[in-house]
Amino acid sequence: MKSNISISLIKTLRSRTGAGFLQCKNALVQANGDIELSIDNLRKSGQMIAEKKINNITNQGAIFSKVKNNIGVMIELNCETDFVSKDNLFTFFGNEIILTALNEKIDNIEDLKNIFEEKRTNLILKVGENINIRRFCFIKGQNIFSYIHGIRIGVLVNANQLNSNILKNIAMHIAASKPLYLNPEDVSDTVFQREYQIQLELAKKLKKPDNIRDKIIKGRMNKFINNISLTSQSFVMDTNKTVQDILNEYNGHIQSFFRFELGEIIF
Repeated sequence: MKSNISISLIKTLRSRTGAGFLQCKNALVQANGDIELSIDNLRKSGQMIAEKKINNITNQGAIFSKVKNNIGVMIELNCETDFVSKDNLFTFFGNEIILTALNEKIDNIEDLKNIFEEKRTNLILKVGENINIRRFCFIKGQNIFSYIHGIRIGVLVNANQLNSNILKNIAMHIAASKPLYLNPEDVSDTVFQREYQIQLELAKKLKKPDNIRDKIIKGRMNKFINNISLTSQSFVMDTNKTVQDILNEYNGHIQSFFRFELGEIIF
């Protein structure tokens, strides 16, 4: 086991879990420095104050998105400070990238980076900070909606049979509710098993009969799956209905969605 766990690693674990300094250090030592395993172990032991999976890093910048001619694109453009993210040169650069991707139908981030490398370098010299096209998405469809919340959160939704008002409401829901998957059946077995093992350990501490414990685990797993699946989430504008209920009312179907939040860790 590693005994020389760095202070920065402990601070990262603390920011993500809310656990105390020594609890985080001990968890990291036991997990040999593996931060994800440390989080799981803290949850299993009940020492995690709150699951703060904010996963933010220190990058600044903005999200840019636009739809044109049945194509939707979105980028996360990073810089080093909030000051530069609000600079007109930075904003112009982000919008130019978006429009170029749309007009030339560029669907690959590496191609996009190559096209703008010289301009990116020139902008770095002008603003005195590093600039990076961190991620990019490109979708085609007859019914695409783009939504930007401030400059920090962006959503692209591709759907069928939904008018722009409903699509906007669903995009705003995605921005607020942070779904990771479209449907419950899309949740990977790896994600399911990781959460199941955590809930199993937590349920054991309740010292309930096996049949009661199994019901508790099943209920918690259902809640977990529903919370990370778009169609199963309670609709933020009418919490008595799920997103699927809204789709059924309009005979609509969501094909795909993307949600970018500035600085979040990309898994």
